[in-house]
Amino acid sequence: MRKLISILMVISMCGTLLAQEFRCAVAVNYQKLQTTTQAYETSDTKIFETMKEAIQTFVNNRKWTNLDLQENEKLECSISIILNKRTSATDYEGQISVMLRRPVYNSNYTTGLFNYIENGDFQFSYNENNALEFDPNTFFDNLSSTLAYYVYIMLGIYFDSYGMNGGQSFYEMAQTICLTAASATGSSTYRGWRMENGQKARYWFQENHVNSTYEALHTAYYKYHRLGLDMMTKDQKTARANIIDALRDIQTVHKARTNLLSTTQFIDVKMAEIVSIFTPAPMEEKEEVYRIIREVTPINVNKLKDWGVRIK
Repeated sequence: MRKLISILMVISMCGTLLAQEFRCAVAVNYQKLQTTTQAYETSDTKIFETMKEAIQTFVNNRKWTNLDLQENEKLECSISIILNKRTSATDYEGQISVMLRRPVYNSNYTTGLFNYIENGDFQFSYNENNALEFDPNTFFDNLSSTLAYYVYIMLGIYFDSYGMNGGQSFYEMAQTICLTAASATGSSTYRGWRMENGQKARYWFQENHVNSTYEALHTAYYKYHRLGLDMMTKDQKTARANIIDALRDIQTVHKARTNLLSTTQFIDVKMAEIVSIFTPAPMEEKEEVYRIIREVTPINVNKLKDWGVRIK
């Protein structure tokens, strides 16, 4: 009986692990700490490996939703932290970047959904003796709240790409995390949680996705991926038309508010892919894409120069 109970416990634990949503690769770069003279500098790199493992465990082993995803349905992402400064035995300053990809149906191709690098003022504390904890209504520390925030932003974008407004509940969770952190830390402690922290503050991603004014942003994710990329092997002409329609949705959001963080992020992530998709397309399609890109993110127009589009 004891043996049977042990086996059942192992099976239960394995089932729980398989049910998690993320397959996230984590990197912690501490080279700058070794090449500069700082307080608390140490040659013992074990703590940075422990930090990496703690972040991987936090993201990959935690149940973030009530969904049961198969192994091949897990979200493929990466989180990289570059440590620029160690201000005490447990306090760090650096930069965090997050990248998310999504498989395209009937192909071996994966497409970028989210690729974001925060400004280099990410501050957090890490004690290797304490596990990272999370509760959306409690601020434990800036590292766990930031990681959880990006987890829900990624879930929102991912599920928006599969179903109309499929990510809404996840964006709302990101908003809760943001509001909780802003309330707990105030305006002078940890940057990124409040609107006054700048145009690229963490605050703005959740705001862009829960603000009904920018509802077309959700539609764009769905049209571009589910009705566009996923249809490319079946009907390229229709797929391209749907992708153009998705770009028009991004244009609509841009007209509602220029230089929105989420619209520029969308185009920046997709730009190389857009060039690849529409280079062999008819000129009228190229011209439409060119007009949209020129309006939403003019800096990217130079990447379309080989198309030979002439629009005044």
